[in-house]
Amino acid sequence: MIITRTPFRFTLGGGGTDLPSYYSKYGGLVFSAAIDKYMFISVNRPIVDDLVRVKYSKSECVASVKELQHELAKAALEFTGIENAIEILSMADIPAGTGLGSSSCYVVGLLNALQCLKRDIPTQPQLAETACYLEMDVLKKPVGKQDQYVAAVGGLPILEIEKSGKVNVRQAHVSYEVMDELNRNTLIFYTGMTRSADDILKHQNSSVKKDDKAVTESLHRIKEIGYEIIEAIESGNLDRFGLLMDEHWENKKRLSSKIADSRLDKIYATAKANGALGGKVTGAGGGGFFVFYTSHRHQQLRRAMQREGLRELRYRFDTEGSKVLVNLSDSRGRYDNTTPQWNAVPHYTDIGISGTC
Repeated sequence: MIITRTPFRFTLGGGGTDLPSYYSKYGGLVFSAAIDKYMFISVNRPIVDDLVRVKYSKSECVASVKELQHELAKAALEFTGIENAIEILSMADIPAGTGLGSSSCYVVGLLNALQCLKRDIPTQPQLAETACYLEMDVLKKPVGKQDQYVAAVGGLPILEIEKSGKVNVRQAHVSYEVMDELNRNTLIFYTGMTRSADDILKHQNSSVKKDDKAVTESLHRIKEIGYEIIEAIESGNLDRFGLLMDEHWENKKRLSSKIADSRLDKIYATAKANGALGGKVTGAGGGGFFVFYTSHRHQQLRRAMQREGLRELRYRFDTEGSKVLVNLSDSRGRYDNTTPQWNAVPHYTDIGISGTC
């Protein structure tokens, strides 16, 4: 048995510019934070039969990978060349559809476990790029490259995406004192609303491809704000970060009419009236979690959100990324004869992070 742990994330700046429709024309920039809320993936090799079992909100038991309905698990298994005799169980601290990157956490965590099972250990950037390849190229999901990289590398990563799709990663230069203050002042609340991001992201992709001026100019400004947020946080000017979040949110809402509704607008207005300098909905928008920054009025903001029916998500930053917690795999190496496929995946930057197993 192998068990992996992969962190969820929220975006600090630049969200939306990691979609290929944008970065292929202009280059992208995303600054994110991995948090100590996790996707856990357990992979086991059954002894008594060769069936494929995948357990999530449903439970599948089929004769071969080709019969699986869970498309993420199916894609990962096909990529790694595992056709049968496998059992996969997933559990998460955060439900799907809440804007914290659950789908990519699943893919990254599963790939990490399967490659460990095969004794073919990727670096964290390789792990991220392979997850991008499966979601974007194989499954044709309307997603970007942020979630996979943050899940894989953890910390407070800055992703600069070239027009070619190559991702250059570095960790933000933030002192422990500033990181603690950022953690203390950045509060996250669950709206109680889940949603599929696909429609919003498809609309954004379509708008950029059609050179929609309003959407494209908003993304340009979101990228500029992203660089300003990096400078503010690295210099310890966190109130400036809070104010920039407010401008980011106004630009983000221009990307699609589905990002905010009257309920979300009311929550945001209430938060600002009770101490928030700025905030945003996580992920593509439309529901999930609200992230707010406040420098002094923490309890006032908490009480106001509680009156609105929101629950706070208490968290700390994760600095490890996807990792193997337990490795009790069969030492005989059942899959030793399969051929590693990492060379089939383009565009990753090895930033010197050690193997994940």
